[in-house]
Amino acid sequence: MITGSQLRDAFISAANNIGNLRQSVDALNVFPVPDGDTGTNMYMTISAAKRELERLPDSVTASEVAGSAASALLRGARGNSGVILSLLFRGFSKGLHDQQEMTSGGIVDALQRGVSAAYKAVMKPTEGTILTVARMAAEHAAAVLEKQPEISPVQMWDEVIASAKDALEQTPELLPVLKKAGVVDAGGRGFVVILEGMRSVFQEGKIIELKEQETKVSETGMPVEKNAAGEYEGEITFTYCTEFIVIKDTERTDLNVSALRSYLESIGDSVVVVEDDDIIKSHVHTDNPGNALQKALEYGMLTNMKIENMREQHANQKKTVQPEETTFSYAAVDPSNEYGFVAVAAGEGLKQLFCDLGVNNVVSGGQTMNPSTDEILGAIQATPCKTVFVLPNNKNIIMAAEQTIKLADRKVIVLPTRTIPQGISAMLAFDPDETEEANHIAMNKAVEKVQTGQITFAARDSDFDGQKIKQGELLALENGKITFTEKDLTKTVMKLTRNLLRNHPSKEECFVTMYYGSDVTDEQAEAIYQAVAAKMPQEVELNLISGGQPVYYFIISAE
Repeated sequence: MITGSQLRDAFISAANNIGNLRQSVDALNVFPVPDGDTGTNMYMTISAAKRELERLPDSVTASEVAGSAASALLRGARGNSGVILSLLFRGFSKGLHDQQEMTSGGIVDALQRGVSAAYKAVMKPTEGTILTVARMAAEHAAAVLEKQPEISPVQMWDEVIASAKDALEQTPELLPVLKKAGVVDAGGRGFVVILEGMRSVFQEGKIIELKEQETKVSETGMPVEKNAAGEYEGEITFTYCTEFIVIKDTERTDLNVSALRSYLESIGDSVVVVEDDDIIKSHVHTDNPGNALQKALEYGMLTNMKIENMREQHANQKKTVQPEETTFSYAAVDPSNEYGFVAVAAGEGLKQLFCDLGVNNVVSGGQTMNPSTDEILGAIQATPCKTVFVLPNNKNIIMAAEQTIKLADRKVIVLPTRTIPQGISAMLAFDPDETEEANHIAMNKAVEKVQTGQITFAARDSDFDGQKIKQGELLALENGKITFTEKDLTKTVMKLTRNLLRNHPSKEECFVTMYYGSDVTDEQAEAIYQAVAAKMPQEVELNLISGGQPVYYFIISAE
C-alpha cells in the first residue's frame, strides 16, 4: 500500500524533478519559434499542487492528497501540456475517492480515468504526444493487474514507468515531425520525468531535491519578487489575510456558495471564493478571521487554513519589492449586465486596444508566457456580467481558458481565437442588441475570415517542415505555419503582407493592420509602413498600430 503521506511526498518530489529537468524538456520542442516552454509549463502547473500539499499533515489520506493536488493542478494549469497534465491527475482524485491508501487497483483506475478525461478535453487528439504515453501506460497497467492481481503498488508503478518510456520512444514513429528532428515528444518526456520523481518516494522514501534555487511564485504560479507585505504600499484597511479550503459536505444539497462570498464581502475585502465538485477555496482580508472560519464551517470541514497579520508583515518589510502583475478583485454578477469580455494579450498597445473595443479585463500573456487557468478565472470573476466571452488569442491558451467554464459562478463562453487579430475581429463583430447565440455565431464567423501573419525569430537551429532554419533568422508565419525565413525585417513584412493578400478569400476591399512590437522603434515601424504602403494595391487600406507585444516584431492582419 502507498500511504497518503507517501503520495503527498511523491507529488512534491515529482514537482522538483520536472523543475530540475524542465530546460531539457523545453529543448525537445521542434517548433523553432520562441515557444519552447512545455517543461516550464508542466513545472509551473505541478508546482501549484506542491504548494498546497506541503501544508498537509502526515495523517492525510490518499484521497485527500489526490483531491488537493487535482484542484491545485486544475487552477494552476498553464498551456496545453499543463492542462493535459492536470486532467491526467484529476483521475487520481476520482480513482482514489474515499481511499485511505493507494493500491495497485487504485493506480490502474486512476490512470484510466485520467486518460479518458484528457482525451475528451482535446478536440482532435494527436497520437505521438503525452496523450499516447499516458494511454499506453494505463493500458499496460490494466493488463498487468489482470495477470498479477497481487502485484504491489510499487511494482505496479515500475510497470507504469517502463510502459510510459516505451511509449515515449515510439512517439517519433507516430509524429513525422519528431522523427525528422530526432527527438521524442516534449510533453510525453515531461510526464515520464514526473512519474520518475514520484517513484523516488515510493521505492526509496526520498523526495528529490530541487537543485537550483526555486523561483518564488504567487498563488497563481507566476514568478514574483515580493512577499505578501509588498502588496501594501498605502494604508492597510484590514489586518488579517485569511485563507482556507472547505471540503464540501457531500450530503448537503442546499449549499449556496454565493451566500458565503457575500458574507465574506460584508466583513472584509479582496474576497475570492472559487469552488469545484469537492472543495471551496476562499481568501479574504478581514479584521475578524474567526468569523470567516465560523461561517465557512456551515459548508463543510476546513483544511489548509492560513492567517497572516499584514500590518506586522508590512512593518517588518526591509526591502523594496516589485509589484505583481495586475490582479483582479472579485465582482458579483450585475443582473443588468448581460455580456462581458476577457482577453489575453501582451503589450500595452494591444491591451489598450482590447479595452477600447469593450473588453472588461485583459490578462497578461501570450507566446512564451501562458497564463494559468486560475489567472483567467480571476479575470472572469472580476467581470460583473451574466455571460463572459473569453478570447485566449493563442492556441496554447485555449485549453486553459476552457477549464474555467466549470469553475466560474457565471456563464463562460470561450471563443477559440488563436491570434490577436482573430480576437480583435471577434470583438468588432459583437452586437449588443443581438442574442447570445447570434453573437456567438457572428464572432466565430469573424474569426474564420481573418488572415494572420506573424514575424518572430528562430530560437534554435532546426530542420522544420523541409526548411533549414538557423538560429536568429527572421521567421514569417501565415496562420500559424512557417512559410519562409529572411534576414531583413522590411523585406519580411512586405513579402508576408503580399502573401496574406494573395491568400485572402475576399476579392473586394481589404483592410490590413500592422501591429509592431516592443523591439521595433517608432521610426523603424514608420519606415516599414511607408515601404509597404508604396507597394500596396489601391483597394487595400493599410494601418499601423503600436502593439508593444514581446516576441513578435510584427503581427499583421488581413480582413
